[in-house]
Amino acid sequence: MFSQYSDVEAAINQVVEEEFLNGVFLSTLRDGGYTIPQIQYFAVQYSYYSRHFPRVLGAAISAMEPLDTWWVPLADNLWDEAGRGEEGKSHEQLYKSFLLSVYPDVHLDHRGVPTQPMSAAVRNAIDTFIEFFRGATPLEAMAAVGLGSEMFAGTVMGDIANGLRHPNYGAPNLLFWDVHADEHEPRHYQLCKDILVQFKEPKDLDVMFQVGSKIAKSEALMYAQLHEEMIQRA
Repeated sequence: MFSQYSDVEAAINQVVEEEFLNGVFLSTLRDGGYTIPQIQYFAVQYSYYSRHFPRVLGAAISAMEPLDTWWVPLADNLWDEAGRGEEGKSHEQLYKSFLLSVYPDVHLDHRGVPTQPMSAAVRNAIDTFIEFFRGATPLEAMAAVGLGSEMFAGTVMGDIANGLRHPNYGAPNLLFWDVHADEHEPRHYQLCKDILVQFKEPKDLDVMFQVGSKIAKSEALMYAQLHEEMIQRA
């Protein structure tokens, strides 16, 4: 049982260390262990995860209290996804700059969507996130976004950026990853944390950890499964 919010953060950090940072995907990426075709496969598949993340935020907003202190932090996150209204700055467009830098001849349809189908690993991660909000309480929903994603997203995306800087992968455009690691995700988490820290009861802290770890492990599973799919494409 947890006694304070910082204990929950420490426990989530341990999950992140074990499931993400020491996981097979990031370990292989940092070591330069993937081939260019494998990196291209990852780039296409992650494009689907990124493309669907605004739907995740929309689902989360639907589970929030009808109070601006609850839904505005997620709306702000969604506005970042849209590039805060600046042309060419949406996360979809930022990601495309990375995708094309590692996969210049990727097949895209007239909407800019890859013709290669979405992996079941990515589909399951998205569906797990969205389905969770259907029955979530406002606290559970905020914990899912805050502790289950935003708290460590900057760390994970920064680690991906650093891994992609390995000389084996050439010199990809990493603006999408760097912006998330250095600026967007820390601010998104702080907005969620401002709500979460108001809940101090041990039972609420336990709920936050259970939800955060569940959602985090679902995303970590996506990376592990993508690794398995990537090594089959050697």
